[in-house]
Amino acid sequence: MSTPRPARDRILDAYEELLINEGPRGATLDAVVARAEVSKGGLLYHFKNKEAMAGALIEKLRELAAADLQTMREDPEGPSRYLVRGSVYVGSDLDRALIGVVRLAQASDPVASDLLKDIHRSWFDLVQQEVGDPAISRAIMLLADGLYYNEGLPGGWPQDHRNDRSRSVPELLEVVDLLKSHAQQTSA
Repeated sequence: MSTPRPARDRILDAYEELLINEGPRGATLDAVVARAEVSKGGLLYHFKNKEAMAGALIEKLRELAAADLQTMREDPEGPSRYLVRGSVYVGSDLDRALIGVVRLAQASDPVASDLLKDIHRSWFDLVQQEVGDPAISRAIMLLADGLYYNEGLPGGWPQDHRNDRSRSVPELLEVVDLLKSHAQQTSA
């Protein structure tokens, strides 16, 4: 038998889920209470208002992104390949926090927007350090961004039974290798 998750975690998970599926307008205190299966007093004990929940989700993303950035930095295949491999939505804690914070940024939350810019800049800086060419680094970033964006669309990229995700990521990694090779040739 598993130990039940602490109320604070259930509340934050419920808020994140509501942001992802309903947006900030749907992530009301009452909706969070219902989804987290806590009392309103229990919610208010942990978070005095929606802004406090937003702050906690933003901090959660900051911590997850910092850990992911360290993994990206240490990846034996390099930051560029790591970024593209990781740009497939799998519903991880990082994926979910990222989408939740994107929803906050879409609702004009300046702290959420600033964090997303910082994360993207950190990814770019690592790719730039590896590749050396700003235009090629940007192309790799756009490749990863496009892959992630496509994963979030209903139906995604036009696919048939012969071209599924298990084949498309390795093919895109070959493109990353070509771009990196080109950057090395032009800098030599």
